Amino acid sequence: MNNVLKGIEPKNVMKYFEKLTEIPRGSGNEKEVSDYLVDFAKKRNLEVIQDKALNVIIKKPATKGYEKGKSVILQGHMDIVCIKEENLDFDFEKDPIDIYVDGDMIRTKGTTLGADNGIAVAMGLAVLDSDDIHHPDLTLLVTTNEETGMEGVLGLEKGLVKGDVLINLDSEEEGVLLASCAGGVRSNMSLPIAYVDNQYDYHYEVSIDGLLGGHSGVEIHKKRASAIRLMGRILAALNEVTEIGVTSVNGGEKMNAIAKRCRAKVSINDNNIFENIMDEMEEKIKEELKTSDQFVIVNYEKIDSPEEMITHQNKDDLIAIMRLMPQGVQSMSSDIEGLVESSSNVGVIKTDQDKIDLNSAVRSSVKSLKDEITDRIHQLAKVTHAKQTLIASYPAWTFEKKSYIRNLMKEVYLQMYDKPLEVDAIHAGLECGFLKEKIGEVDMVSLGPNMYDVHTPDEHVSISSVQRVYEFLLEVLKRLK
Repeated sequence: MNNVLKGIEPKNVMKYFEKLTEIPRGSGNEKEVSDYLVDFAKKRNLEVIQDKALNVIIKKPATKGYEKGKSVILQGHMDIVCIKEENLDFDFEKDPIDIYVDGDMIRTKGTTLGADNGIAVAMGLAVLDSDDIHHPDLTLLVTTNEETGMEGVLGLEKGLVKGDVLINLDSEEEGVLLASCAGGVRSNMSLPIAYVDNQYDYHYEVSIDGLLGGHSGVEIHKKRASAIRLMGRILAALNEVTEIGVTSVNGGEKMNAIAKRCRAKVSINDNNIFENIMDEMEEKIKEELKTSDQFVIVNYEKIDSPEEMITHQNKDDLIAIMRLMPQGVQSMSSDIEGLVESSSNVGVIKTDQDKIDLNSAVRSSVKSLKDEITDRIHQLAKVTHAKQTLIASYPAWTFEKKSYIRNLMKEVYLQMYDKPLEVDAIHAGLECGFLKEKIGEVDMVSLGPNMYDVHTPDEHVSISSVQRVYEFLLEVLKRLK
């Protein structure tokens, strides 16, 4: 370990978080970190289970005097979203994340930090590692593949984890206790393509960069621009004035992150028309985004002639999909002021040899609205000769009117910080809906420290907030006698 966080409180949480930043743990690449958690438990003679999905379950008996207290499950996920600055030489499959301390913040040098959800795992390990923390029977459940569709919790065997109370540690705002979240599904739109000879005179690569991006659940309401949507608009503007050729379009990085950049290879016969339209579109886009995405960059440069381009029918279908695919907030809740009810985010567009894929994250706290959005995508696929596939659907976590742990936490928080604990719902998907199905009746809440710009290379977390949330968690465990 580099000991960047050595001596920073809470010391054990910071120690384990820094250790996690040194282990590759992108979604689907969790074997090493899963094995690390198993080894951690075995070294402390704690009961541990590693299931087929690489989920890890660690159990620790109650401390003396707490044997009759409500049993508690602490829960988080081990995988992270792997996004880096475009030109950064970094490999998430082998390189440790380069962290540093900036005042009250832990930051990185051009990559996602992995505080989502490494802080939760670190808190759980710190509790398990301690001999002087009072708690009832305790289970730490750390799941895999949360970020790409919750495959880990989906593969969790029913009845394997038991408890009276579940505290999910995957929230990102201190002082807000979550009691409900949206459900969701991954939608893949696949457009079959064929190639023809490229006979145009001028060839360009069009690029969109500099957008803020962000988490497609937590930050979708901020109206941040999608590079994929903007690229569709530019291609449509060019194609309306003169026939263009398109060889490829590639953009975004993760299905559940708002696309920050996009590239398209475009061919045309009149370079003056191309440059005039591009200049006009750049001016319009910058003016429209001067508040929400002020650093947007619209650029183009000449390239060598691509030998082939997709057919004109493919091109027209692609432009229609990019222009019409649902993007952003689709409806707001009528019950909770300011809560996004349903949304869709086209996170990735990728050109392969025989198809172009567009991957979307559809979320809703109302199942029928989730179905309605995916049906609109299906209808769009039908008229554009594409195919839609739905993957990894997960349920919403519905609000329970009665909750012992929620009331206890509100009481403890008020006593510790002399201000009320806010109870809220979140549009982002949490594993809590699936956990209800897998565990059965369990009193469930979600909390976490202040994190910022999650799912972007600017992700950072507040050190003092981590300390307060951890101290609050320990006090709650102490009261569960």
